[in-house]
Amino acid sequence: MRKIEYIAVHCTASSPKMTLKGLEKVFKDKGWRNPGYHYVVFPDGKICQMLADEKVSNGVKGYNYCSINVAWVGGYTGKDERTPEQKASMMSLIKLLKSRYPKAMIQGHRDFSPDLNGNGRVDKCEWIKLCPCFEAREEYKELNSK
Repeated sequence: MRKIEYIAVHCTASSPKMTLKGLEKVFKDKGWRNPGYHYVVFPDGKICQMLADEKVSNGVKGYNYCSINVAWVGGYTGKDERTPEQKASMMSLIKLLKSRYPKAMIQGHRDFSPDLNGNGRVDKCEWIKLCPCFEAREEYKELNSK
């Protein structure tokens, strides 16, 4: 099994009506052998596993070898529009993953952006992406402190 250092949280940057087959097609059209996410959470709260944890997905360039990538379906507006069901399922899933990988840091895709101005933090103006459209480190801070 790979050494998991991160649980990376994403949004699909798609309509909330995106289907699993639609996501699979997006990744196939990019020419990727593996999908961008290990797990996807749909608006009704349903969780689908797209790839086994031991395999490398294509979620965060440069960090895929040590990450589990989890996404919520939606986010095409750039805003946090998760349903209550998605929020609850995401929390359950991330708690489960954190129990499997207790040393893994939970953070959003945008938190992997470089600190371009060297001030010790990644500021909003430095984000490469808006993904996951909410402050993942803040939302899951209690899990990160365990």
